[in-house]
Amino acid sequence: MTPRSKITGTGSYVPKKVINNLYFEKKLDTSDEWITERTGIKERRIAGRKETNSDLCLEASKKALRAAGLKAKDLDMIIVATMSGDMPMPSTAAFLQSKLGARKIAAFDINAACSGFLYGLSVADNFIRTGAVKKLLLVGAEMNSRFLDWEDRATCVLFGDGAGAVILEPTRSKTRGILSTNLYSDGDMWDYICVPGGGSNYPASAKTITEKKHYIKMRGNETFKIAVRTLEKLVINTLKKNNIKPSQLSMLIPHQANLRIISATAKRLKLPLDKVALNLDKYGNTSSASIPIALDEVVREKKIKKDDYILLEAFGGGLTWASALIKW
Repeated sequence: MTPRSKITGTGSYVPKKVINNLYFEKKLDTSDEWITERTGIKERRIAGRKETNSDLCLEASKKALRAAGLKAKDLDMIIVATMSGDMPMPSTAAFLQSKLGARKIAAFDINAACSGFLYGLSVADNFIRTGAVKKLLLVGAEMNSRFLDWEDRATCVLFGDGAGAVILEPTRSKTRGILSTNLYSDGDMWDYICVPGGGSNYPASAKTITEKKHYIKMRGNETFKIAVRTLEKLVINTLKKNNIKPSQLSMLIPHQANLRIISATAKRLKLPLDKVALNLDKYGNTSSASIPIALDEVVREKKIKKDDYILLEAFGGGLTWASALIKW
């Protein structure tokens, strides 16, 4: 029988520095009330000057390894989902591998923006199902604060830094583990959320810096409308594919982008908000880190138990969207 993959350990880490909405009231034409009403965000964590993306990865990974009862030397593969890595080259996974001391195993990055962790989960699941990998570390980590125009109120109030990690291992259970993953993308809408500068299209120059091409750009209203429609369809189709009714779900763990988007998805599933993992009020949008951070929190708070059905979903730049259904 082809083994399923299961999550055997979780971990997360956020920087110590907190910036609340009042900070932006003093600098921009905005208010705590406006930000909270539009997004659900009250504060976010910002990395220190000497912290790197791989530093955040390292702290989250240590906790996940400890929870799984493993050491770094036990790992067969490391995948890091990020759009804000340490450098364009090499991968952030390579830096993490070095810091963990997990020598001579495969290590690479995935960039699917806010859907990155679920893209990584799908890749990891398939590696384990083939038997090629037995113990895999998957991390979603972002340092979005490095890519924000702090004078642009449409973006700078939204994002925060952090990392979440999981350990995946095979299970022979016929009913438990990762039941399915679903990945989608539409590159025609790439400019809805993007960082134009820094790649081969707009390599760094005095002009790209002056034009602020190295910052996150977002078409907020259009993205919001597409996200609501897309995620509602995605979660229903994911459950139908697995013959699961919405009433059987124990927990929805969504990408933490906007409370109104999350609430609309929960309403479509007829799920009360106490069955929805929420932390964007504390951390803002941490992109690919948001789902694994939220997952780690609900696991450590014992809000999910054996045989619970857990639905994960995300929407982000690309545009990308993805889901995963897990029986815990």
